Amino acid sequence: MASVDSSVYVFAEDLLGEGVERVLDRISGYGVAGVTVGAVHHATHDVTPHGLSRLTLRRDGAHFTPPPDLFEGLRLAPVPGDAKVFDGLREACAERSLKLHGWTVFLRNATLGAAHPDVTVRDCFGDRGSPAALCPAHPDVRDYAVALARAVARLGVDSVVAEALHFRPLRAERSFVPLGPMDAYLFGLCFCDHCMRRATDLGVKAQVAREECARILGGVFGGDPPAQGEVTRAALTAYAGPDLVAYARARSETVTTLVSEVSAAVAGEGSKLVFLDATGAVKGYADGLPTPGLAAYDAWQLGVDLVALGDLVPAFGVLAYARDAARVADDVGAYLRSVGQDREVRAVLRPGHPDSDSTDRLVAKARGARAAGAAALDFYAYGLVPYPVLDRITAALSETP
Repeated sequence: MASVDSSVYVFAEDLLGEGVERVLDRISGYGVAGVTVGAVHHATHDVTPHGLSRLTLRRDGAHFTPPPDLFEGLRLAPVPGDAKVFDGLREACAERSLKLHGWTVFLRNATLGAAHPDVTVRDCFGDRGSPAALCPAHPDVRDYAVALARAVARLGVDSVVAEALHFRPLRAERSFVPLGPMDAYLFGLCFCDHCMRRATDLGVKAQVAREECARILGGVFGGDPPAQGEVTRAALTAYAGPDLVAYARARSETVTTLVSEVSAAVAGEGSKLVFLDATGAVKGYADGLPTPGLAAYDAWQLGVDLVALGDLVPAFGVLAYARDAARVADDVGAYLRSVGQDREVRAVLRPGHPDSDSTDRLVAKARGARAAGAAALDFYAYGLVPYPVLDRITAALSETP
């Protein structure tokens, strides 16, 4: 077992296509301490260089049999995936002294959103154009998230790794309107009844914020020049006014209370929550060249208050999607300053394209993350990169203190 706590992210389709024994044997050979397996994932299609299919279509689904008692009486229930994925998996990991973590995508689910449009985000124009984005303020979504967390924890995993347990940014497949970063951010804000009510209860002029948001975006759609510059609270205040900024900040109460409930539910089942904030991916997913602001300091844009969560959540995953080792170290350090030095922070690294063009680069980033205080190194993801790229993990662990 590796001296540094570590894991490799693994999709259900990897285990089903290549076989549990083969995948775990290969991963164990890298010297990692565990595997983080997709228990609940979202629909996508990926190039998978050594998969059963070289282009893998993933559907929304929970890859286990949910305990019926947890979802009895709830409006939302997990979309069935392949229920066999976790059968015998814990035992197979134990035979190899590997920890097992349950990777869970919570609020990104187009199947549920299409079946229940009212639980999805609603923009300032009243449209629900993002079926995959379940709103964390909706009571039915919150009940579903807590029950789902309990269900994954009951699989006997060492931790529940929570992805998409916060608001999501706007994701339009096509846009020939030149939206600036602040315009795109405003367009992604949810103004559903539940979000509006929670903001109003906090003293925010929610209706004024919605009207101002619609006015600004309506102007851009009508030909006004887009906003320039990155999203900061100061820039957003100057562009959109204090009421909209107050509305955006109020979203952190929604996320903090939900994550708190989920973390308590996981702990109640004898496991622990690892909270993944997607800001690092928003900033650098496509090319490994994240925009200048550190992820920890921009997490508020997704409703994530890391300082508040530091008192409620035992562990955090930092999506360190960057080519530069110094940037990885800076991101890890900023997270620790935000959540507290006594929290477990895990750096999630991509061993290949677009972040790492060599073993040396991956090793440098692993060292940087550890030097900045990361307690663990996780690698994303087994099925997405060629075997020779995965082989770099061994050096990243063996050459990192």
